[in-house]
Amino acid sequence: MSAGTYTPRPGAAPLHRMIAAQAALETRMLLRNGEQLLLTVVIPALLLVLFSAVDVVDTGAGEAVDFLTPGILALAVMSTAFTGQAIATGFERRYGVLKRLGASPLPRWGLMTAKTLSVLVTEVLQVVLLTVIAFALGWSPQGNPFSVLLLLVLGTVAVSGLGLLMAGTLKAEATLAAANLVFLLLLVGGGVVVPLDRFPEAAQSVLGLLPISALSDGLRDVLQHGAAMPWGDAAVLAVWAVLGLGAAARFFRWE
Repeated sequence: MSAGTYTPRPGAAPLHRMIAAQAALETRMLLRNGEQLLLTVVIPALLLVLFSAVDVVDTGAGEAVDFLTPGILALAVMSTAFTGQAIATGFERRYGVLKRLGASPLPRWGLMTAKTLSVLVTEVLQVVLLTVIAFALGWSPQGNPFSVLLLLVLGTVAVSGLGLLMAGTLKAEATLAAANLVFLLLLVGGGVVVPLDRFPEAAQSVLGLLPISALSDGLRDVLQHGAAMPWGDAAVLAVWAVLGLGAAARFFRWE
């Protein structure tokens, strides 16, 4: 046994291990939070079952579930990447958690990467659950799954940037109220359960530029109508992604 065999080797773990560990922690915390699970899993699932089974909204020709499922998938992305992330990050900032994590060996961009990975893991679970429920209700999807994946990723990045911007600039209580209000408003006016063509023409042009509207419309074009790739909706999501992440990086306050 040579001298120094048990000499401590202080230092940070490799960056990828730190990010993976933080992402796993973020995911466990989210899945243990009952209120977050209600928002991200239970509400979208209930809305899908309710509006598919009860003829409350005129969704046009065809089965209601074929129209509703793409919108509910978009709502699930919104609930996790925007509303849930904004509220959780806002209160972490208020209680000083972000300030302490910012002083750890994990760089701040690494922390945001871990949060994004946690969001993606949660969304995978949401999509699997909602897909199973939709198939049980008689859903008949069409289109290219790679187009669906690209739209979901673009939508996640777009609304995630907006959620981080809100969490990093407003007080936690204001973030809680604003994020839930935006969620409710976009549930009605984002093309999720109510077709945009039911609104006045002037409102349609504005609502169609919202990220959840672009995501709902794009997913519907692919999954319901078999379109190859709705590049217009993808472009809207890409613009929101650049603007949201850029503004979040510029104005986010860690304390």
